[in-house]
Amino acid sequence: MSEKMFSEEQLEQLRSYPEITGDELIRYFTPTAADLAFVSPGGRGPVDRLGMLVQLCSLPWLGFVPDDVSAAPPAAVARVAERLGVTPTALRLYGKRDQTRSDHLGLVAKYLEWQTAPAGSQAMKELEQFLLDRAMEHDSPTLLFNLAREYLVAAKVIRPGVLVLAKMVGTARKGASDLTSQLVGHLLTKELRADLERMLAVDAGLGMTRLEWLVSPARDASATSVKTAIDKLTWLRAIDAHQMDVSVLPNERRRFLAQVARRSTNQGLERRKERKFPILLAFVAQAAVDQLDEVVALFDQAVSARESRAKSKTDEALVERAKKGEARQLVMDVILPVLADPAIPDDEVGGMLRERIGMQRLREITSDAWNPLPRDHGRLSELESSYTYLRQFTPNVLAAIDFQGGPGTAELMDAVAVLKEMNRLGGRKVPTGAPTSFVPAKYADYLTKARKSGEDTAYRHFWELCVILCLRDGLRSGDVFVPGSRRYADPATYLYTPEQWAPRRGEYCRLVGKPPHAAQALEQGKEELHAALQELETTLAAAAPDDTGMVRLDEDEHLVVPPLSAEDVPAEAKALKDELAGMLPFAPIASLLIELDARTHFLDCFTHAGGRKLSTSVETKRNILAVLIAMSTNLGLARMSEACGVSYDVLAWTMEWYVREETLREANTVIVDHHYGLELAKVFGGGTMSSSDGQRFPVRGKTLTGRNMVIHGGQVLSTYTHVSDQWSTYGTKIIVPTAREAHYVLDDFLGNATDLPITEHATDTHGATLINFALFDLVGKALTPRMRDLSRVTLVRDDTRPRSPSATRTPGRCWAPAGMRTSSPAAGRTCCGWPGR
Repeated sequence: MSEKMFSEEQLEQLRSYPEITGDELIRYFTPTAADLAFVSPGGRGPVDRLGMLVQLCSLPWLGFVPDDVSAAPPAAVARVAERLGVTPTALRLYGKRDQTRSDHLGLVAKYLEWQTAPAGSQAMKELEQFLLDRAMEHDSPTLLFNLAREYLVAAKVIRPGVLVLAKMVGTARKGASDLTSQLVGHLLTKELRADLERMLAVDAGLGMTRLEWLVSPARDASATSVKTAIDKLTWLRAIDAHQMDVSVLPNERRRFLAQVARRSTNQGLERRKERKFPILLAFVAQAAVDQLDEVVALFDQAVSARESRAKSKTDEALVERAKKGEARQLVMDVILPVLADPAIPDDEVGGMLRERIGMQRLREITSDAWNPLPRDHGRLSELESSYTYLRQFTPNVLAAIDFQGGPGTAELMDAVAVLKEMNRLGGRKVPTGAPTSFVPAKYADYLTKARKSGEDTAYRHFWELCVILCLRDGLRSGDVFVPGSRRYADPATYLYTPEQWAPRRGEYCRLVGKPPHAAQALEQGKEELHAALQELETTLAAAAPDDTGMVRLDEDEHLVVPPLSAEDVPAEAKALKDELAGMLPFAPIASLLIELDARTHFLDCFTHAGGRKLSTSVETKRNILAVLIAMSTNLGLARMSEACGVSYDVLAWTMEWYVREETLREANTVIVDHHYGLELAKVFGGGTMSSSDGQRFPVRGKTLTGRNMVIHGGQVLSTYTHVSDQWSTYGTKIIVPTAREAHYVLDDFLGNATDLPITEHATDTHGATLINFALFDLVGKALTPRMRDLSRVTLVRDDTRPRSPSATRTPGRCWAPAGMRTSSPAAGRTCCGWPGR
């Protein structure tokens, strides 16, 4: 086991002194007066005293003392030698007899109250149990080895030999595997074992194994993909995967086993014999939840795609209508003056108009009927053309998913139940009394018109489309949820109950600096608003109406926020910048990454998904770097293989098992934290502010995230990126480009694991909503967006009238809070989003 875990070089490193940092030097190699007295009894020479003191300092640092004490870091030896008043070179003569070193170590351990751990001792039994518990959570041998070392140091137990500890790790991993089989043994019935066995056999109808079929993700949000996802969910439910309770296993263990199943071939699992059953069991239990989420997500995206298509066609029709409306308006400009002129006799009006306009033009204008538009401009009518397509999968979704509603959705859920019953019975007519109050006002006229005209088919289509659209919107807002789902779970399950929140409220409010009661919070907000408006009054009083460079009121008493002027960079600074840039050497990206790893060890974050391999070998690091460069430069693995000489299969395997979302996030966190600790980084900012924005990139092929956007000339996806004021990217998320970015602002702002002390965050208009303002304030942070068209945005409404004898306000005046960051593309942009004060 030790040979599999570590190479000879690594074993030697684990037995020897490592390099020491400045902090470690001060912390461990600063002996006290008591330490000096302990190693300096009468009759002990300077060599023994120095060697013994080095052992005394090394034991708390490493948890053991290397055999070659004379190989201790020179800086550490010099530090303790100076305290003893002896020469550091004396250590070379120490430990000529092994018994001397052993006797001294025994004395040091007794003095520091450390203990040894011989085989069969209580300390070893406790270590075995600790490793077994950790092996149930993590399967990585190197991680378990390091956890064991940390445990021994905390328990003040001298670390046994590397081979002994490595063997214990191997025993713990095997014990974890056996315990896993034992804990889930009651679930592995004869029938379930047969079902799991069939997962590894090629299915004639599918042309692949069930395992491969289940791990293959949907490539697009088409009707076929939705039905395939439902088939997978149905198969998983047929073997009761959704009812399998594997909570007896730790979360990390379940996740690890499921990941092994996803990344293994059927042949590889077959070779595991009995061990394959817990692996497949954990996989299908997790797949049941993941597949449920995928069905609902595909349903959302498929419906939304058709709605977007209807919107695009409606917009095109509106453009054509506008062109025709322009022609009609020009004719009206001729007609109205004639009709309004009393000097023109009534019997001459017709002839005069026909003469001025011309019969040909009149016939062209009156040839097309000019019907009034519905409230939604005809979008639902256009969506009705996709009714047959939507019917290919919506009945299947409604039959497979148990949608449930929260407060205020009773009518919608009744309508869903009616529609499910109609689908089951094959009914074509919506029953009398079917709920309609859930239908948005912009669509209500469609139902009213169809009902009055007796068009049962049209009424059925419009009513069903309203049910589907409202169900989709309810899933997005959280008003509708799916039991058993992770992504679409009941939002109330994420919140404390009133009983749980009561004892926590005071502590949380103190943490974020907020009052514990809503009324107090509102009063605090009003006081802050009034103080900000008073500052604004002072600014406005000092600005003249014609001062275009100041925040001011124009002639119409509207607030004008001028654009920020560009920074004036002196020519000398530009010349110095160019000179310094010319002095920088060219750094190949591979060399740059190698040096970055030497400084941060970020490559150690790329651990094997199965926990069986090391990510610290030179070859593995090289392969990981090749994969990172290939992906980040869009070079691809095939061309990278040609460039670096590593075979394509090796690179593909490395990417599959090492480069995952969680390892990439962990590596990025390590780099950001290292960057935050650099002195130079503080020149750019203190790490207390950040911003986020989306970037769109073209994408080819089928994708669930990409969308066709005319403005970008094809299919694109968005990467929503969070960047600190030190220019470090601490979060990146792939999102649908047509989605509102505001929904994702808090994800990485609160969910990142970096050391950045961020308290303020900026977005553009697309990332700001009133809810985000409230959520940032709720967690004690500040949202300061750059708002476009601020004149159309109502930021705050406060009906109270602040009493300020020096302030006079004009009815209808518009206000914006002081400190609110705004941007205006041109001078003269006004803000009228604030109510009269």
